[in-house]
Amino acid sequence: MNARTSRTVVAAALVLGIAVGPVPPALAAGTPAAAGHSAQRETTGQAPDAEALRAAIQGLPKDDATAALVRVSGSGGDWRGSAGVHDLASGRPADPDGRFRAGSVTKVFTAAVVLQLAGEGRLGLDRPVRRYLPDLIPAGYKDVTVRQLLNHTSGIPSVGSGGDLDDAYAHRFDLHDPVRTVREATSQEPDFVPGTQQHYANIGYTVAGLLIERVTGDTYASQVSRRILEPLHLKDTYFPGTDPSIRGPHNHGYQLFGTGELRDVTVWGATDAWAAGDLISTTADLERFTRALFGGQVVRGPLLQEMFTLPDASVREYGTGKPAAYSAGLSVMRLGGREVWGKTGGRWGYNTVVAATRDLSRTLVYSVNSTDAKGDDMNPTALNIVVAAFGAPSAG
Repeated sequence: MNARTSRTVVAAALVLGIAVGPVPPALAAGTPAAAGHSAQRETTGQAPDAEALRAAIQGLPKDDATAALVRVSGSGGDWRGSAGVHDLASGRPADPDGRFRAGSVTKVFTAAVVLQLAGEGRLGLDRPVRRYLPDLIPAGYKDVTVRQLLNHTSGIPSVGSGGDLDDAYAHRFDLHDPVRTVREATSQEPDFVPGTQQHYANIGYTVAGLLIERVTGDTYASQVSRRILEPLHLKDTYFPGTDPSIRGPHNHGYQLFGTGELRDVTVWGATDAWAAGDLISTTADLERFTRALFGGQVVRGPLLQEMFTLPDASVREYGTGKPAAYSAGLSVMRLGGREVWGKTGGRWGYNTVVAATRDLSRTLVYSVNSTDAKGDDMNPTALNIVVAAFGAPSAG
């Protein structure tokens, strides 16, 4: 199968919200590493394919990415790799422990807190959201349930500026109010009858963040910190609030603009994403979180299964008719003959993935400093990391 055909097949098989492509040939023994490249392997049993993983991040910085941080773990052993540069001006090696914008990986944390609250009896997944937010959710959305927020079947339409990258850059420091965002969205007609279709978007998780605040009487960020970050000792993970910078060690993110100019977009506000995508973290913290989550240490008992359950087969993707792809916080596809669950995230200059087999025999976390982080096609470096870690897509 040639590279073009492989990418077409991958796009058709896509469920995680990412595409995957062919891995370049493994590096020959003794080939010099790219600037800033380092890797470590701890072998217990059959280890990850270290050569394919090295090849996936070899040569950075290059046109599609300036840096990559990768952690692969599991019963077969662990692999750690970093490549590229901290910033283009200095050219010094990328910090393997650097913080980055995790984007929509935030949704996994938000979903986990909602499920915890359900487990405590403080809300019901099948109850209408309007029961908890009667002053915010209008009668036209009275049938939307909490579960439908989490699995993107609420029918609440997306809202946004609708501008291009230049417009987004000009407004990168604007502050956004989640209540106003929800009011704007729910002032419109639903995209579809709740529960009948699936439309992946931020709006359901913006409502979920407000739901957490209403039920607990506390801020969304405080609740996630108290319930997840602190117990798991995720000391490098935090919510930036209105601060557009990344605190502590981090590698710069760059975005390619239509004029061909590559701009440093590291400093960029995230209040537009809030509970759907504002988290800042590290690969080590996200790996620890993934293992704890899948292992039942974050969401306990039967409610954890919500994160591994797709909507009924009759529910199709809005606008395309494809099968529904998302559960409460996660998504699934088959790679290398295995079922892999995970979540992608993208903010300008940064792409992130957390993914794992259900039994934790293999986990993957990466941050790729993509120069087209919100492009229609998957970043080539990220493509190759996924396939090197899990294998090629396979039929269900």
